[in-house]
Amino acid sequence: MGANIKALKTRIRSVDSTLHLTRAMGLVASSKIRRANEAMNGGKQYAAAFGSVVDLLTACPECAHSPYMKEPEGERTCLIVIAGDRGLAGGYNANVFRLVAELPHDRIVPIGKRACDRYKGEFFSSEVFNGAQATDMARKLCAAYVAGEFDKLGIVSTKYVSMMTQEAMVTWVLPLERTEQAEKVAAVFEPDEESILNTAVPDYVAGILMRCVRESFASEVAARRMAMDSAGKNAQSMIDNLQLQYNRARQGAITQEITEIVAGAGE
Repeated sequence: MGANIKALKTRIRSVDSTLHLTRAMGLVASSKIRRANEAMNGGKQYAAAFGSVVDLLTACPECAHSPYMKEPEGERTCLIVIAGDRGLAGGYNANVFRLVAELPHDRIVPIGKRACDRYKGEFFSSEVFNGAQATDMARKLCAAYVAGEFDKLGIVSTKYVSMMTQEAMVTWVLPLERTEQAEKVAAVFEPDEESILNTAVPDYVAGILMRCVRESFASEVAARRMAMDSAGKNAQSMIDNLQLQYNRARQGAITQEITEIVAGAGE
């Protein structure tokens, strides 16, 4: 009986330590949510503004011969995979990797420590990924695309739906698609539409990449906050159950001692 009580006390201390850890991690995630959401919204606005210009250009007949609008000759696909730097974020990383496994791909460019470890690429932190890194990566990938090293470029990231919901998704970036709706807008481009488009595409890809990274990080923070909240509730419930078992075991031990004393006195 004594050994059982000791084991329960040890177990309670262990779960209580885990509870403190989950609460601390939840507080850290909470402190990052506002800033992550602001960065995500800024990235969306920048990508949308740049995208409207590219939509105008792709609608121009003169841009039909751009290497970025050519019909793919094959199905060779390059995927930029954005995951987190750490775990303990529920299904955040697993959902991204599951989607990648479902997509045909010949080349993967990982962002985030978990993605870099899984796909053995150059390390890029998803939390501190910046515009300079995005621009450099976009220029290299655009040059490789023009050189014919792959036929399609997509970004696998996580869409922020709400604090409760985040969804893994793929955004197809290259080749560009002609937007019919932009034909109604009159604009003049100098020196010519195709030159402007070819110059703008690497920055356009960098803008989409930064938007996806920032939205993915906001999703990661939200997922970790919810995961730690759930883990904390489970740990507290476990502590309550263990405390109940401990009290019953202790009461049983006391009752047994009293019974033995009474029996000894009767003799």
